[in-house]
Amino acid sequence: MSNALYHEALVAKARSGTGKGRLADPQASARLDNPLCGDRVTIDLHLQNGRITKVGHEVKGCLLCEAAAATIAELAPGKSPDEARDLAAAVTRMMKEGIAPPEPALDIFTPVITAKSRRDCVMLPFGALIKALADQ
Repeated sequence: MSNALYHEALVAKARSGTGKGRLADPQASARLDNPLCGDRVTIDLHLQNGRITKVGHEVKGCLLCEAAAATIAELAPGKSPDEARDLAAAVTRMMKEGIAPPEPALDIFTPVITAKSRRDCVMLPFGALIKALADQ
């Protein structure tokens, strides 16, 4: 199971560093913790004219969390808050219900669908994204 979860594309995404680091003066920010495994994710957002312009993140967690946060940093810029919330909700449905990935970049998480104990690792950064957008 480990090899299927931590395949080359997922590891590359986690190590890409896309969006890694906190943003200066974010318009929106949220931190979520998973007390069961110790993962902690902070998502920072810059917004302008009703669109996300930049995503920063700080992850203290597993490779799956890092890959999910980097994927958010790749996909969220250009989206409205509602579009970003819809993306996060679709990822949750993907993980819990096995629906098809809503964006091709999310294909790397498909093997996690069958690993129930690891789904939260993918969903945690998307949950932080939703929390950061709560007032937007």
